[in-house]
Amino acid sequence: MTTAVSLREVAPRDGLQNEEPVPTEAKIRLIDALSGTGVRRIEAVSFVHPRAIPQMADADEVWAKAWHNPDVRYSALVPNTRGAQRAIAAGFREIEVVVSASDTHNRRNLNRSTVDSLDDIAGLIPLVHEAGATVEVIVATSFGCPFEGDVDPARVAAIVARVRGDGADRIAFGDTTGMATPRRVRDLLAEVRPDLLHFHDTRGTGLANILTALELGITEFDASVGGLGGCPYAPGATGNVATEEVVHMLHDMGLDTGVDLDRLIVAAELAERVVGRRLSSGVLRAGPRTRLV
Repeated sequence: MTTAVSLREVAPRDGLQNEEPVPTEAKIRLIDALSGTGVRRIEAVSFVHPRAIPQMADADEVWAKAWHNPDVRYSALVPNTRGAQRAIAAGFREIEVVVSASDTHNRRNLNRSTVDSLDDIAGLIPLVHEAGATVEVIVATSFGCPFEGDVDPARVAAIVARVRGDGADRIAFGDTTGMATPRRVRDLLAEVRPDLLHFHDTRGTGLANILTALELGITEFDASVGGLGGCPYAPGATGNVATEEVVHMLHDMGLDTGVDLDRLIVAAELAERVVGRRLSSGVLRAGPRTRLV
C-alpha cells in the first residue's frame, strides 16, 4: 500500500450545493479555513446557471474574495462549455466537468443525454487546453443510479475510453448516492481505473470503500469536511465521506496526507455553523482517538 494519500476537499462546492443558500462571506470564511489545514487541493466553486443550482450563484464573487493559498491547487466544477468559459475567465486552471454513466441521471442533472454531454466535453477540452488549463472528467453514478439501479462497469469504461480519446487529463468516478460497496469498488476497478474516487457515505460504506480502493492502488480521493454534500438531482443523496474521518483513519494507518487534523476539525466546526445544522461526522463529534476524555 502507498505511504501517502492526496485528498481534495470539496465542501465549498459539493458540500454546499445541497444546503439552503448560505451568505457569500460565510462561503469565503470556509474556503479560507480549509486553505489553512494543509489540504493541497480544494474544489472551490461551480459555474452553473443559478436557476439550476442557486447555491452557487455567487461563484465569481466567492472566488474573487477568497484567500488563494499558493500551496493549494483550486478547481472549479462546470456542467458544460459555457461554464468552462466562465471558470477560465475567473482564473481557474483546473476545470472539472461532470457526465453521468446513467442517462436518466444525466438528463435530470444536466438536462441532456449522456451522449450529448460527451459531445460537449469533446469540444470543451481543446478550449480549456488552449487557456493553459487541465480538464478532469467526473463520471457520476459510476457505482449505481437511483433511477436506473446497477450501472454496468463496461458502460463506465466506454465513457472513460471516449473522454481519454478526446484528450481529458484526468478521470474521477463519483458515487453519487452512496451505492458503492467494497464489492462494487473491486468490480469497477477491475474493468477500468480512474485517477481519483469520490465516495458518499449515504449508507455508511465510505471509509470501507476508500480502504478497498487503497488496497487496489488508488491514492487520490475527494472528501468533504463535516460530511457535507449531496446531489440536488438524485433522491436520497446525502453527504460525502467526511474529510476529518478519512484523515483520522489514514493517519492511524501511518499514511501521510499533509493535513493538520486539529485544524481540519476546527474547519468542520465552522462548516456546521455555516449551514446551521448538526453534521454527521463522528470525528467532529468525538474528536481524534488521541484526544482523552
